[in-house]
Amino acid sequence: MDRMKGLQQRIEKLYGAAAGEFDRAGCELFEEFKSLLNSGRIRAAEKTASGWRVNNWVKKGVLLGFRGGVLADYSIDSEFRYFDKSTFPLKKLRLSDEVRQVPGGSSIRDGSYVAPGVVIMPPAYINVGSYVDEGSMIDSHALVGSCAQVGKRVHLSAGAQIGGVLEPVGAMPVIIEDEVLIGGNSGVYEGTIVAARAVIGAGTILTGSTPVVDLVKEMTYRKSGTNPLVIPEGAVVVPGSRLAAGEFSAQHGISVNCALIVKYRDKRTDAATLLEEALR
Repeated sequence: MDRMKGLQQRIEKLYGAAAGEFDRAGCELFEEFKSLLNSGRIRAAEKTASGWRVNNWVKKGVLLGFRGGVLADYSIDSEFRYFDKSTFPLKKLRLSDEVRQVPGGSSIRDGSYVAPGVVIMPPAYINVGSYVDEGSMIDSHALVGSCAQVGKRVHLSAGAQIGGVLEPVGAMPVIIEDEVLIGGNSGVYEGTIVAARAVIGAGTILTGSTPVVDLVKEMTYRKSGTNPLVIPEGAVVVPGSRLAAGEFSAQHGISVNCALIVKYRDKRTDAATLLEEALR
């Protein structure tokens, strides 16, 4: 605990200093910080007894990497060229990490945590500061954005987008709790929290301005002030629409997108979500 407190204080101090490249001490501090991100010992947000809490200093540490890094050549050969900040190369996985990364163009950025048992299908992308817990599957064309938090045994289906957030520093990242299924071509953005065992149907888009209408409990969920949009535990959410406000909209039958909770998980839903286990 004392080590973490000391690291936090040093990160805060360096973050408050004038912009520019790191000196040697700054580089060593950032590498120490990044090693703890890589191992999952620190994270951009964590669950407490009262709910999820943003660790602002961790997000500041990630931002320091962009400030202090310089553009570097990470090309593999003359045909495979790419350039990025010197502070953020690709994450160096080993067989002992027990991550199944199927070949075909996926990338994991250094400074992210990917737990044992995670399966990554190509092409997928996991950005810096993110946390992907044990047994989750990141399917083809799926994105885990910067600082996003993905729980245990989550399935991000093909084309799913989990939005990232680095700034503002205090903003809540997207959080996907344990055993959630995110359907294909869906998107979760702007600090939305999807509680455990929820199912987000294919094509559903959740943002800070998306109203989520619960047809079971007959209520509507929204983001309010600093309180994020929260999808209840076990909810099954699908795309929907609602009439747009105003007389003109009523006359012309204009509707806008929303999301609908049509049920809560039951044995039939659980059976459908278990089909993917054969792929592991």
